[in-house]
Amino acid sequence: MKNKSACLLAGMVLTLLSMTIHAQNDRLTLDDLIPGGRTYARFVPRTLKQLQWCADRYIYVKGDSLIAGTPGKNKKEALLIDRAGLNEVLQASGLLGLKAMPVFSVPDVTRPVLAFDVKRNRVLFDVDARKVVGKYALEKGRGGYDYAKGSGCLAFTEGNNLGLISPDGAVTRITADTDKDIVNGQSVHRNEFGIDKGTFWSPVGDKLAFYRMDQRMVTDYPLVNVDARCAKAEPVKYPMAGMKSHEVTVGVYEVASGKTVFLQTGAPKDKYLTNIAWSPDGKYIYVAEVNREQNECRLNRYDAASGVLEKTLFTETHPKYVEPQHPVLFVPGRPERFIWQSLRDGYDHLYLYDTAGNELQQLTSGPWSVTEVHGFTADGKSLYYMSTEVSPLERHLYRLDLKTGKRVRLTHEAGMHQVRLSAGKSYFTDVYSSRHNPRKIDVADTKKGNAVNLLTASDPYKKYQMPDIRIGTIKAADGVTDLYYRLITPAALDSTQKHPAIVYVYGGPHAQLVTDSWLADARGWDIYMAQRGYVVFTVDSRGSANRGAEFENVIHRNLGVNEMADQVKGAEFLKSLPFVDPERIGVHGWSYGGFMTTNLMLTYPEIFKVGVAGGPVIDWNYYEVMYGERYMDTPQENPEGYKNANLKNKAANLQGHLLLIHGDIDPVVVWQHTLSFLQACIEARTYPDYFVYPRHEHNVIGKDRPHLHEKITRYFDDYLK
Repeated sequence: MKNKSACLLAGMVLTLLSMTIHAQNDRLTLDDLIPGGRTYARFVPRTLKQLQWCADRYIYVKGDSLIAGTPGKNKKEALLIDRAGLNEVLQASGLLGLKAMPVFSVPDVTRPVLAFDVKRNRVLFDVDARKVVGKYALEKGRGGYDYAKGSGCLAFTEGNNLGLISPDGAVTRITADTDKDIVNGQSVHRNEFGIDKGTFWSPVGDKLAFYRMDQRMVTDYPLVNVDARCAKAEPVKYPMAGMKSHEVTVGVYEVASGKTVFLQTGAPKDKYLTNIAWSPDGKYIYVAEVNREQNECRLNRYDAASGVLEKTLFTETHPKYVEPQHPVLFVPGRPERFIWQSLRDGYDHLYLYDTAGNELQQLTSGPWSVTEVHGFTADGKSLYYMSTEVSPLERHLYRLDLKTGKRVRLTHEAGMHQVRLSAGKSYFTDVYSSRHNPRKIDVADTKKGNAVNLLTASDPYKKYQMPDIRIGTIKAADGVTDLYYRLITPAALDSTQKHPAIVYVYGGPHAQLVTDSWLADARGWDIYMAQRGYVVFTVDSRGSANRGAEFENVIHRNLGVNEMADQVKGAEFLKSLPFVDPERIGVHGWSYGGFMTTNLMLTYPEIFKVGVAGGPVIDWNYYEVMYGERYMDTPQENPEGYKNANLKNKAANLQGHLLLIHGDIDPVVVWQHTLSFLQACIEARTYPDYFVYPRHEHNVIGKDRPHLHEKITRYFDDYLK
């Protein structure tokens, strides 16, 4: 009897424990939902790691193995090499073994050669011959590696200078500037205009074009390292709107002679040299040059041997701004023809030019945008590109016949597609998702788009009761334009109950928050807050991306006006819903979204009662030249616009609860923004809240990111729930 009682008691305890664990598991945590969280990786939809093309085979990593697949109706996959086999080859070449499969790249998709790093060595490994065919020593302090597939040279940056390693291991110093404020071989113009690198190899790898940036005239901006016992200054160069900007030139280094010439780009020196491209024969360099005012773009061709300006092919102008994002792309087998991508007709489209500067044909047109070009068929007769033609919420691959203009859609399932084409352009891998599809990966042919599935990921949240996610449209404040929104409501919503609502906002250029991707592109925090009983709403207002030039540049010279009016329309839509409490609407955003959050709280306090603004722009006078002057012109040219967008002037309007968050070494939206706003609030006798993340830049990343979202959650729980 005693044993039976003990067993019964133990069973009850286990049952209660099981019920407790089950109750806990019914809800996802911030560690589950936020990048950097301890359990976040468990909830990322399954994928094929490092999927890419190597010649006309697709490869990916599975555990300690590298798998290769031959596309076609009867797909064939086989082990290419495993880590043990790879280590044998490496050790035979005098290299240390690997403890895990490395991160690969394919420097030349036409060859079966992989590149990866092994203990301060860049290794080129021929997977078919199973041997090391190249080895480069990666010394401490070097970076920015750029491989020339034609010559086998590897360019690198070291400090503010540029060098290269030849295939035989010899190191050559290309520049030797002793002033740290003259920077060679790195990206310039604060990564605007599509710039993300600073070196550009010629087609055969015998010459290297590179950026040289002179920052000596730019003001030092003080950032402080508080980790040192005595905090020390670590200043950066930060050119603010209307002030001195850096001066950029383009050098051309010839490997054989060791000589460098500079393109004679002339005056004024503070223009923007963007979208560098080589001609197929390596004789010329094409540069899209934008003036400081950013209302004119000239496509210039320079002689690579002398640096002389050979010809201005054409000039594009716009009364608001121009913003080239893509270098010229030459047609294979037709070196006298190239593709130019432009917003000149109001949408991002493709144009065919000859090298005399004549426009031969507009290749794409319509109220939609080309978002990416994937190259040509081998014969140069057709072009592959991605676009928003189906919907601004989707991306699809098309093949375009350059002669007839006929285009064929090659991806068919709804959603956001990301593709890579094989070396011969006969096949492509297609990684895509949609609102109810976590991830699918297909390999398809480029003739008809016939696809074979490689992976279908299961729903990582299938054991949890998830909130409802809906996509829809509302009218913008102009009464005409459709705006896409995402509405997230708690699971098993009781429509008779009033719920607090949070508007998650960005609203600025180069961002789109609502797409037909997994969970409609909702963030983990949005899901978390819906679990807690909040309604979470996002609308891509005018000013955001991928809807054409007029849609985006409606904000020009008046940031925070039209896009804020559209967000108010979103709030009005929320108020019309029977389950939303119109007296409990909050707003949250980061960067431009932080600017919008603060502005909405100060301009419409009767609507927005609680706000959390991360890294917000407060005063556009304090923002950098390239972005700031594109959208606002200079403070001297547009004093009224800068005054109206200066949130310090609205500090007295604060009525609700506003939390400002900033990283103390933010090099994008400098700390001065929120500190100056606090001072304005002190003078106005208003009382925002404030939180700083030490040693974080513009975004709080890594293990501290769940802490950030817990902080944001607590603030809304305290004042909105």
